[in-house]
Amino acid sequence: MTIIYFLILLSMIIVIHEAGHLLAAKKFNVFCYEFSFGMGPLLWQKKGKETRYSIRAIPVGGYVSMAGEEDGDALYPDVKVPEGRRLTDIVWWKKIIILLAGVTMNFLMAWVIFSLTMLAGGYYRAPAKAVVEQVVEGSPAEAAGFMPGDKIISVTKEDGSSIHPETYIDMQTFSAGYSGEETYVVERADGQQYEIKVTPRYSEEDDAYLIGIVGSSGELEKVNLLNCWYYGALEMGLIARLLFTTIAGLFHGHGLNQLSGPVGIYQATETYAAMGFASFMLLVAQLSLNVGIFNLLPLPVLDGGQIVITLAETIVGKELNDKVKTGLMVACWVLLIGFMVFVTWQDISRLFS
Repeated sequence: MTIIYFLILLSMIIVIHEAGHLLAAKKFNVFCYEFSFGMGPLLWQKKGKETRYSIRAIPVGGYVSMAGEEDGDALYPDVKVPEGRRLTDIVWWKKIIILLAGVTMNFLMAWVIFSLTMLAGGYYRAPAKAVVEQVVEGSPAEAAGFMPGDKIISVTKEDGSSIHPETYIDMQTFSAGYSGEETYVVERADGQQYEIKVTPRYSEEDDAYLIGIVGSSGELEKVNLLNCWYYGALEMGLIARLLFTTIAGLFHGHGLNQLSGPVGIYQATETYAAMGFASFMLLVAQLSLNVGIFNLLPLPVLDGGQIVITLAETIVGKELNDKVKTGLMVACWVLLIGFMVFVTWQDISRLFS
């Protein structure tokens, strides 16, 4: 049953993304060859006014083929595209809107799911502030001099990367998987700030490096049909901020051991699905948000990279050299494939560790 949930999860996220591109492309009169649910051999197809709508054998994701895209034109060499209706024919800002439409749909789906899930639960737990509620006895934090009530102003790692946490979970995300010394600046009830240096200790029970401080529980807010959209946006913003913190850490070489690929997502699907429909939908929302943000990275094979290329071509007044584009694409695919191999190897290693 897990494999079915896994396929549903991936398909929902990718199809909604591609549907965003399709709707925006049609809005700006760009010719679309095909919109497909799934990949691989064709099972069923119906032709609309001009676009073919397909179901394919491998129920993972989907795609939209637009005129003016190299892949789309190569798949349909015999289709006559009306003059001026290719992606390359439209004004630059319309092309950027089409490129952004996919991630916009991912964000919209995540927001709706977060909001309705909170409405169903009836309450929203606000994220706890970055304040120490308890210091674990015998922990590195106790030895370093942490005290209950300490407000954490900043955390700095040995390489100079730092964070000014708004919430306790901001600090946890920044420090996750880090085993080196960190410098905390805390503010106490007397208004004075103190600098505390501490090195975490590995906990076999938690399979993590911990310093031994505990945060408070966030306050519960009652949710209704009117305010659920606000709290859904808050939750979405919190998770997005955590993801940006994680991405920033990767550039400093931190958090690589915390990453997961398809195997890890499959395991998470099994766990969340066993917890019920609401938990499974929360996983869909989180991954949809992650996919949207990931697609905004300035890599040529992603929407964010295509936006950068479009802006660059608009500024210089001519298209980027085809050889340069191809070289960037190949280098990016090599990078992404290597990344996927790395995270998949980590996922498999965890299964046997």
